[in-house]
Amino acid sequence: MFIVVYEFEIKDGTEASFREAWLGVTKAIYEHCGSLGSRLHTSDRPNILVGYAQWPNREQWEKDHQLADERYQKARNEMRSCLVRSTTIYKLEVSDDYLQPNLASNC
Repeated sequence: MFIVVYEFEIKDGTEASFREAWLGVTKAIYEHCGSLGSRLHTSDRPNILVGYAQWPNREQWEKDHQLADERYQKARNEMRSCLVRSTTIYKLEVSDDYLQPNLASNC
């Protein structure tokens, strides 16, 4: 599995719009480009959000994913209009994995 971590600095007052647009972009990438999905996180820094995207492998992520879907384009443009900057922080290969889909029973 291949992971990409992004940092987004957004303009004041745009968090709700950014999050909605991010979801539209992420859904389209999942549906049409072979990603395994993504998570968006708030941080302890104002106007900084962190995205974590999963891919089956680096090769799938590196493919040229040109989407003509109108909803994707609209969401992508809205997302960009909210940004001060977007940075790819890490490109990671999973070496060990113990993320669990369910909570363990309480001890």
